[in-house]
Amino acid sequence: MTAALTLGRRGQGRVWPNPAVGCVIVKDGIVVGRARTADGGRPHAETQALTQAGDAARGATAYVTLEPCAHHGQTGPCAEALVASGVARVVVATGDPDPRVSGKGLNILRAGGVEVNFGVCQAEADRDLAGFFLRVREGRPFVTLKLATSVDGRIATRTGHSQWITGPEARRVVHAMRARHDAVMVGAGTARADDPSLNVRDMGDVPQPVRVVVSSDLNILMDGKLAQTAGEQPVWLVHGEQAVPNDWVAKGARSIAVPVSDGAVDIEAALNSLGEAGLTSIFCEGGGALAGSLIKAGLVDELVVFAAGLTIGGDGTPAVAAMGIDDLSLATRFDLAEFRAVGPDTLSIWRPKT
Repeated sequence: MTAALTLGRRGQGRVWPNPAVGCVIVKDGIVVGRARTADGGRPHAETQALTQAGDAARGATAYVTLEPCAHHGQTGPCAEALVASGVARVVVATGDPDPRVSGKGLNILRAGGVEVNFGVCQAEADRDLAGFFLRVREGRPFVTLKLATSVDGRIATRTGHSQWITGPEARRVVHAMRARHDAVMVGAGTARADDPSLNVRDMGDVPQPVRVVVSSDLNILMDGKLAQTAGEQPVWLVHGEQAVPNDWVAKGARSIAVPVSDGAVDIEAALNSLGEAGLTSIFCEGGGALAGSLIKAGLVDELVVFAAGLTIGGDGTPAVAAMGIDDLSLATRFDLAEFRAVGPDTLSIWRPKT
């Protein structure tokens, strides 16, 4: 199952709106088939692994990180394919909350005479598939908020100078994180100040994430990198309903209109719209206003903080904009999940306190 989970992780950021599943088929102690969900979400891991195994699948054990699908879509149900292959046993890490599948995949296997073992490495699988689960259950993608700051929590000097606070090692880790998410998201202020590309670089030939810009009034550079490459790598604009996106759409961008509250995009509505569009995971890279709105709304599922050994001072730009908190009891708290050095910088990963 550990091998199947590793395979599944290789599909993260590549298979949305489907889950990134891994499957390993073993017979007499020998791996006869192994696969992950293909880029774009089809074919599924199980059908590819069964094709690889061929006749050797008969009497074998299949290890699958997610309950095999039970519904007819573009392809037939994986649960039925496993039964038809003659596998003797299927070991499943975790269940699929999709009502078209939930419990039905396991029932198909059992009704077909296949032994089913459920819950092996379930916690690991639940973590890997958290974005897919959130989209099914709550209609929104999993949000990772990344901050790259000085030790005093600043992301730029008072003049707006910000490149580079962290070192090349940290920036390489950021690109790897981008590659594991369906989309990279920034606010309009960051898009204007940094003119970012928001692509994955120096990671080989990998699918590029969707680039999402949140802007109530579409006050974004039309001659910037995002506009100039919108026809090459997806750019999605989440904007107020009164904004006119025609120029961006002409360049190949996708327009998503949502309500505006107090002059800012309703961030919960924005995430729901992005989930409806198929995204299961978003890597948010700021800036401060967007970070603050996400934290305040309780919509940060993972907080990634790169901190560099320099100080900028109180007149620099804060990593998170003002949130109007008067009492510490109202502050959002996170639990530390990981801490390590990355070159001369540190990386800490935090998750909402449970």
